[in-house]
Amino acid sequence: MATGSGEREAATKENKLILYSYWRSSCSYRVRIGLNLKGLKYEYKAINLLKGEQRDPEFLKLNPIGYIPVLVDGDIVLADSFAILLYLEEKYPHHPFLPHDIHKRAINYQAANIVSSSIQPLHNLEVLKYIEDKVSPDEKLAWAKYHIEKGFTALEKLLKDHAGRYATGDEVFLADIFLAPQFSAATRFHVDMADFPLLARLSKAYSEVPAFQEAMPEKQPDTPSSALVTP
Repeated sequence: MATGSGEREAATKENKLILYSYWRSSCSYRVRIGLNLKGLKYEYKAINLLKGEQRDPEFLKLNPIGYIPVLVDGDIVLADSFAILLYLEEKYPHHPFLPHDIHKRAINYQAANIVSSSIQPLHNLEVLKYIEDKVSPDEKLAWAKYHIEKGFTALEKLLKDHAGRYATGDEVFLADIFLAPQFSAATRFHVDMADFPLLARLSKAYSEVPAFQEAMPEKQPDTPSSALVTP
């Protein structure tokens, strides 16, 4: 896996966006949606989490904590999906991720933070592996379901007075970018979306937006063929 200073120099020369991603990573999924909404072309660099490529010394030069996604924009290297999306918002203001209304903007931040702080980190690969090793393999699913459902319950209450076609009205904003990947993860952990009617409706709406469709895990170049087989 060739990463590090050489690719940063190449990206600077060509002014090309490079995204280090993994097909099933919901954090990477968020950034793919954001890039698509902004109409930004990028080069996809696959980091196989199951093979431990995120711990490769060359990748750790890009992100010392060893997480994805990482975005390289010329000589700028950014990790963490929230930081990347806010960077894209400031540098590329077309198709804004945030509404002008200050209250709706705060609701977007709150919804995005529920996903990024109180749901997704509690069922990421490292956490589930730790539970499997230290507690029990059978506890992984129950743990993930509990935290997803707790977060979804909060999101249903938060968004009920703000949602339109999308989470905070009739335009796609930051909250939607964070919600859509979390719905995909919820399916993996057998969360019954019938218990969350507002979120289920939003999930359907996202499936009809081209920028979301192209960012879906099954559309990525590193998606294994086994994941594309319909049972």
